[in-house]
Amino acid sequence: MASKTSKGRTIDQPLIDDVCRALKAGKRVRQALPFEGRLQIERQLPFLFIYRDPVGKRDAETERLITAEAAFLITSANASQKKRVSTLVQKIVETLAPEFGGFLIVEVWAGEEVEADEKSDPNAVRPAFTIHASASDEDEGMEPVYDSLRAGLKRIKIMGKAADVELNYVRKTAPPAIPALLTKAKMKQLGCHSLGLEVQPIWRNPDRGDDFPLVLRSLHRRVSRALKRACFTFTLNETDHRPKHYLALGRRAVNRSMWEIDRKLAGVGASFDFLLNLTPINSAKAWRAFQRNGFEKRPVFHYRPISVDPGELKRQLYSIDISRVEDPTLELLFREKRGELDRQLMLLADRNTSSFLFGSMQLYGRVEDSLVEEANRILDSLPGRSGDDTVQGKVRAGEFASLAGEELTRFRQQLPQLDEAVTITSEVVGLMVSRGRLMLNAELKIPKTRIDALIAHEVGVHVLTYWNARAQPLQLLSSGLAGYDEFQEGFAVLSEHLVGGFSRARLRLLAGRVVAARYLEDGGSFIDTFRRLNRDHDFELRTSYQITMRVFRGGGLTKDHVYLRGLISVLDYLKKGGDIEPLLIGKIARRHIPIIGELRHRRVLDPPVLRPSFLQNEKALKRLAKVIEGTTPLELISKRSRSKKLSLEK
Repeated sequence: MASKTSKGRTIDQPLIDDVCRALKAGKRVRQALPFEGRLQIERQLPFLFIYRDPVGKRDAETERLITAEAAFLITSANASQKKRVSTLVQKIVETLAPEFGGFLIVEVWAGEEVEADEKSDPNAVRPAFTIHASASDEDEGMEPVYDSLRAGLKRIKIMGKAADVELNYVRKTAPPAIPALLTKAKMKQLGCHSLGLEVQPIWRNPDRGDDFPLVLRSLHRRVSRALKRACFTFTLNETDHRPKHYLALGRRAVNRSMWEIDRKLAGVGASFDFLLNLTPINSAKAWRAFQRNGFEKRPVFHYRPISVDPGELKRQLYSIDISRVEDPTLELLFREKRGELDRQLMLLADRNTSSFLFGSMQLYGRVEDSLVEEANRILDSLPGRSGDDTVQGKVRAGEFASLAGEELTRFRQQLPQLDEAVTITSEVVGLMVSRGRLMLNAELKIPKTRIDALIAHEVGVHVLTYWNARAQPLQLLSSGLAGYDEFQEGFAVLSEHLVGGFSRARLRLLAGRVVAARYLEDGGSFIDTFRRLNRDHDFELRTSYQITMRVFRGGGLTKDHVYLRGLISVLDYLKKGGDIEPLLIGKIARRHIPIIGELRHRRVLDPPVLRPSFLQNEKALKRLAKVIEGTTPLELISKRSRSKKLSLEK
């Protein structure tokens, strides 16, 4: 049911009949009401959230606190609407309560405004809530619901301050000076319960007449979660319905404007290839010049012209009105991604300038002391120049492309829209995956011992997650949620171990990238970093050059330290009982796993279509089981390799 006018359809008997008819049939109700009101009920549910705007004033900020819920009514407290709204609510309860054996009305309103801003009063931004619980005998069994809501609200922290939560038993659970929508007798007759939630509007600054939008945004997400938990408790205790998870009670339908925002953000991200624009196009030639100069003169790197205007793309980026997004979970993902794209575009604009390194550290974080210690531990424990990636010869790019194509063919049988995803080109150094396509340098030669590992890493993780994401409605999953690189690369490195292709040389390479990134951050030069890798850490000259080139490209790209950091994070995640499936659904960071779980419970996302071969291999699954028991990067290396180190020391 769509709004016909901006004023909304009058609440009359025909409208009420339409609403009840749709609810009875299990259809979605979406109706504009007078005074900028709205009724939205996605499906049959045993609860309804209500907000009534004060007379003569629209409070869009407080309204927002319930718009993330799957069933809500926003209306006016105007006396002319009271009877009409009461009749509408009564008929909704009469329609839905028999389906569940009970019903809950939750009314939300803003309390008194704080009188000072956060600078003069540190407690001004402390979240505070009052739960108005019914004191009638019929509501005696509601204590678990009140306790659940109180516990959920107490978990809320805003700007480091924990919430104050008060529980009051009252005769009327409606806002002050506003009459209840249903009488106690009518509620008892309908098997309906009610509670009120008064929220201190800490997002307002009455002294200046403006708002704190970041506070409101953070509060919205947290209040929404607490409300769902309370409704889940009510549903289990007071109805016949048995949802599997409290998040299953959330919104499933995502309106067209939200998908439009997702499409626009993904479009900006797809309009430039960040890493390709930061990859030197003359790496091999620069190496030869570096050799001729006795490794004493820093090589000069050349890059392809940037085919976009970073400033113009940033203008497009910030013309996307994310404030229209009512779903706090999707809003968070959209805002995070916009911030990441902003930083990436700034880095492109700063390429080969002194500002580039600082932007890189903003994007990928600093190299922590603990990570450097782990890298040095690896380098000290494993011998350099071992040559364990060179035995059994090498294969050329064409042969490797054919082998990778076998896995891609298997994927295509499950997902026919997956197109030709291997390209042999001179535009890349080595190999990389860009937008689901495996790109190989024409001159590439790959050790046979690395074939399975590289296919698992590049195809089984990077290509697979791109195309799994393409099968989802949320397009940002294919371009990558903000900060996805670390966890995705960590998972990809782990896949190398699962197929038995994770070597000493590979682990040393990851550790070498960490120390090189730290040398860069500490002010080290290209020549100094190259020498330290070669002389102090026993890397071969060409390997030392490649590590240093990758870290210093563009002006100082510190991304390469996230491989080892990501591996450590993935090992910790699995040890703590983390599930593999969320890692397959798209390109996500570890912090997004609960969000992916929420969107799955809400049926916004579907299960991943593709699974890599290594998760269907008996040996790989045995290795995974050992990883789940708990391990470290060093312990991933085989006992044979470790014993060889001991014999060398003897």
